[in-house]
Amino acid sequence: MVKLGRTIKLRLYPDTNQANQFLAMSHEYQRLANLVSQWIFDHEFQLSWLKINHHLYKIFRQESVLNSQMVQSVFRTVVARYKTVQEQMKQHPYRYKNEENKWVQASKDLTWLVKPIQFHRPQADLVRQSNYSFVDKMQQISITTLGKRTKLGFTDKGFEKYFTEDWKLGTAKLVHNRGKWFLHIGITKEVSDFDAKNNPQIVGIDRGLRFLATAFDSERKTLFFDGQKVLRKRRKFLKVRRQLQSKNTTSAKRKLKQLAQRENRWMTDVNHRLAKTLVTAYGSHTLFVLEDLTNVTFNTDDLPKSLRNSHRSWSFFQLESFLAYKAQAIQSAVVKVNPAFTSQRCPKCGLVEKANRHHDTHEYWCAQCQYRCNDDRLGAMNIEMLGQDWLNGVKHPKIKKLTTAG
Repeated sequence: MVKLGRTIKLRLYPDTNQANQFLAMSHEYQRLANLVSQWIFDHEFQLSWLKINHHLYKIFRQESVLNSQMVQSVFRTVVARYKTVQEQMKQHPYRYKNEENKWVQASKDLTWLVKPIQFHRPQADLVRQSNYSFVDKMQQISITTLGKRTKLGFTDKGFEKYFTEDWKLGTAKLVHNRGKWFLHIGITKEVSDFDAKNNPQIVGIDRGLRFLATAFDSERKTLFFDGQKVLRKRRKFLKVRRQLQSKNTTSAKRKLKQLAQRENRWMTDVNHRLAKTLVTAYGSHTLFVLEDLTNVTFNTDDLPKSLRNSHRSWSFFQLESFLAYKAQAIQSAVVKVNPAFTSQRCPKCGLVEKANRHHDTHEYWCAQCQYRCNDDRLGAMNIEMLGQDWLNGVKHPKIKKLTTAG
């Protein structure tokens, strides 16, 4: 069994007094979180909850009106944020050219931070039963404030199906956004593991921009997900962004921030819908195979200038994470394989030759056996082949460079 996680979002309806209580509590939680962050920064990034609790708990209980449970939540929230940043640094090492003019990677850790992580927005993490609970037959919710607990109404539109015995409610986050209050609750459920031994369907997925995804399955069928509409919209975002940047005024900077948030929400929606379409199309007991693009720098020299910015900044990792958790819910799985030569290998004779791929016509044409194929489909075919190797027990499947007939 594997634990499946989701987040449900409830809209809260506090009155003026309740809203003021929530805001005061959130500001105090934010203040303590920044103090804990400063302590971690000043003490060589000690992320032990026990050590933080030993040094700061009594001080916070004496000077803060937050209750004991919420002070402990502050410690866990800050430690979790530092661990997230730590993992992100591992995934994005520092790249530089050495004295021999060769690119070198240097791993990064928390010591690269020049200042403590800042908590800029008021927030509060609430433990179920201790800090929040549902009352009056699920018609109201009771939430901790700086004083006594308070009851208020809420709506769970779109999330009703998660209030079943299968799902367990966990820690919740109180969120204030544009004058509205929300409660984001983490929920978990145990589901069956993906069974790699029972002849699963294999789907190789090549990610890109001309086609957001090209999928090739075990039955040799191919699905193309066109990316032209996405590219056109990204060009519009880029055009507006450049216009605002050229003005360099306070209002332009404010609009730039709003534009970035709107573009990120749109990108997230595109990736969500694409991931949902893939898991719906192939169903349960499917092995989705992706290239491991961690630390991969895309070469955009052979792309037109209008596409280079999009190719560098599109959120490929986000699609990967969305697909992984959606696949897990239907007893499927995602595996990542080495991306080397997946766009250069001929699936018929095995020849690896970069010149065989013609970007101008989006075609792969093998000079040795004359095999011809769409270049995006070819990439998906090779990725699917590596998925077969993984199922056969190869831990790190990789295409070997074969430059002559085998």
